Order: sequence, then C-alpha cells, then structure tokens
Amino acid sequence: MLTYKNNSDTVVIVLHEIYGINDHIMNICNQLSKRKYDIIVPNLLRDRIKFNYDQEEAAYNYFVENIGFESAMKQIKQILYDVRLQYTKIYVLGYSIGATLAWLCSQTKVCDLVVGFYGSRIRDYLTVIPQCPALLLFPTEEKAFAVDDLIKKLSGIKGIIIKRINGRHGFADPFSKNYNNKSALIATKEVLFFVKGSLTK
Repeated sequence: MLTYKNNSDTVVIVLHEIYGINDHIMNICNQLSKRKYDIIVPNLLRDRIKFNYDQEEAAYNYFVENIGFESAMKQIKQILYDVRLQYTKIYVLGYSIGATLAWLCSQTKVCDLVVGFYGSRIRDYLTVIPQCPALLLFPTEEKAFAVDDLIKKLSGIKGIIIKRINGRHGFADPFSKNYNNKSALIATKEVLFFVKGSLTK
C-alpha cells in the first residue's frame, strides 16, 4: 500500500487496474499530491507487484483466480473504515476493475464521492444504489461490452453522472496505446467540475 501525506482533511483512495500500481497510477498520485490531497493506494494484487500492459490476459486471470471483487472490496472497506474518523472527506477514484470497485464503494455510506474510469464490470452490479455522488466515465469504444447499453441501464439510477468520452479503454492513461490527450483533458475537467459541484452541495 502506498500513502502520500499532505496534512489534508481530504483523502483520495486510488484503485488501480488489473495491472497493479504502475506508472499510470503513480502519475495520478503525483497529480493529486500537487493538489495537496492525502492519498492511499491499496495494492489489490497483494504479493504480486504489477503486470505490463502486454500481459493483459495474465493480469486478468490473476485477478479473477487469486483476488476477485469480493476479496478486494473487503480490503478496501477496511481502509475506508480505518480512515473515516481521520478525514472530513473521503474520495474514491478507480480505473477499470478499480472503477467497478469504486462503484461498489458508493453504497457503503463511508465515502463522500466516487469517480470511475471505464468500469466495464459495473454491468454486473446494476443493483447498487449509490449513497454518495458518483461520476462514471466511459469510452465511446469498448471491446468487452456495449457501452451504450450499459449507460442506458445506469441512467435510471439516482445520484450518478455518466459521461461518454471519445476514445477507447485507457484513453486517460498516458502510458496506454489507447491514450487520447484531448479526451484525457476533457475527463480531467469533468472530474474537477464534479468534485467542485459536490463540495457546494
């Protein structure tokens, strides 16, 4: 687990993809740290450090066979409960499987907002009723599922904002072959607008 301390009253729990705590996650943490947030990054892969992007199948199989969403959520919930009294605000930011886990966090009543980038497995958890504001960002193109169908199913759930941004899975990751600078900037603005809007409510 990585931690960044800036003596903030707000902590951001960053949830990584199947690849683990890689350069993309470290880059996100550096950006958040510049904004003076405290940051916690649980290693959801436990003893495995990380996978390269060209090991996608191996990384996915490792998560499914050795970790799973239930076990990962148990780890994340423990962190949420441990830090709840230490911070005024708890934000959860997740990518891919991390986005699905962030979505699951939204029903815990422990965090204050969640943001998820390209959470494809959210489609398996459509009964979740968020207890805090949730922003979900999806690419226009996904090989694993029909984006429009998922958005349609999610659109009736109260308390969430859904944005469909041009590009493929990984559009906000500068280390991904699917990185789209313009879309990444749009996504960043959407997140900042969402956080600011949630603070004024």
